[in-house]
Amino acid sequence: MIAFFLVVVLGLLALVHWYVWRRMVRDVTAPGGLARRIGTGVVIALPVLSVTALVSGRSGMPFAVQRVVAWPGFLWLATLLYLVLALVVGEAVRPLLTRWLARRAAGAGATAPAAAGSPARTEAAAPVPAPAPVPVPERLPEPEPEPEPGPEAEAVSEPEPKVVAATAPAGGVSRRLFVSRVVGGAAAAVAAGTVANGAYGVLRGPRVKRVTVPLAKLPRAAHGYRIAVVSDIHLGPILGRAHSQRIVDAINATQPDLIAVVGDLVDGTVEDLGPAAEPLAGLRARHGSFFVTGNHEYFSGADAWVDHVRELGMRPLRNERLEIAAGFDLAGVDDVAGESEGRGPDFVRALGDRDRSRAAVLLAHQPVVIDDAVAHGVDLQLSGHTHGGQLWPGNLLAELANPTVAGLERYGDTQLYVSRGAGAWGPPVRVGAPSDITVVQLASKQA
Repeated sequence: MIAFFLVVVLGLLALVHWYVWRRMVRDVTAPGGLARRIGTGVVIALPVLSVTALVSGRSGMPFAVQRVVAWPGFLWLATLLYLVLALVVGEAVRPLLTRWLARRAAGAGATAPAAAGSPARTEAAAPVPAPAPVPVPERLPEPEPEPEPGPEAEAVSEPEPKVVAATAPAGGVSRRLFVSRVVGGAAAAVAAGTVANGAYGVLRGPRVKRVTVPLAKLPRAAHGYRIAVVSDIHLGPILGRAHSQRIVDAINATQPDLIAVVGDLVDGTVEDLGPAAEPLAGLRARHGSFFVTGNHEYFSGADAWVDHVRELGMRPLRNERLEIAAGFDLAGVDDVAGESEGRGPDFVRALGDRDRSRAAVLLAHQPVVIDDAVAHGVDLQLSGHTHGGQLWPGNLLAELANPTVAGLERYGDTQLYVSRGAGAWGPPVRVGAPSDITVVQLASKQA
């Protein structure tokens, strides 16, 4: 099944690149020219870099190699998405532009002056002098008789002049080539601008959001309690130590009571990314920082990362619960991806014997466990994982796999808040789903 899926993905990738080559290389360059050869080479090299970037982390490539291929490989994937979308829109524009150019050319031809060789006579012709008389000899010589043509003789006639219509516009560029270049150039500009703006949003760092969540069982003493929620930081070959430091600075500036890191901290091993995670030791909150695993931790050595975040001052919650002094329970469960290692979410262990008269806040990476949270009387679940779709229209696909893609929604007596995340997976680009750190302020209905 996996092999079949891989073949389908590679086939689709090849088809998309053939379409891009056709519209962006073949249709806008001369056959056999240098520009076509260079364009063809680029269209072949870029998908190779992209596939290499995707598999480099899990195939054990040296981290230095991962960093070299990650930038061009992942950025091309984002550019490819918006280039193809723009070209598809261009398919509708192409015939409209062609017809407009044809009507414009026809209108220009109708108003052109008469052709050379038949000018209108506007002035009286000058008198033509009579020719001088030619002397005539007294006796003309008898003309020699011409031989009669034989049966094999062929009649010879003068060739008629050919009329060649000039169809190419000035400059030697055909209308079809002109349209292809305009549409292709516009598509490239749209894709490049979209990706550049999306990359700037990621590299600038996440913005802070504030959400107030009322909880019926929260005591008056906990009214206004602030939890800084950050998910999907995705430290890796692109987002490194500077990214961590920006996140730490943004969280500390909110002066939270508690910090919740809800999974997908890294895309790589402790050996490669330990230095990039070091700034997280600077997180400051009155009641500490807590961590639960995400699915990407299980691709990167979850146990090693759990030990490392503990060294950085965060407390991992692995299917466990503790009482917060403000008057509510805080629980955390392992990600569902851990089931492959026998360490998946265990709600009975984390929440089974608790006092349900107290409010409970659950940290769980994926929103899909909301049904278990409802069954165990959780008041608020804090999650990430979806990235809000990250690259529009990826949010449409994310909606198919997750109950909530981003924001706050209610499921029975349980509320679910999903963060868009502070980083990015794959392309360091976000379109229509800006990165965020959320300060969730709890509100007591008793206050």
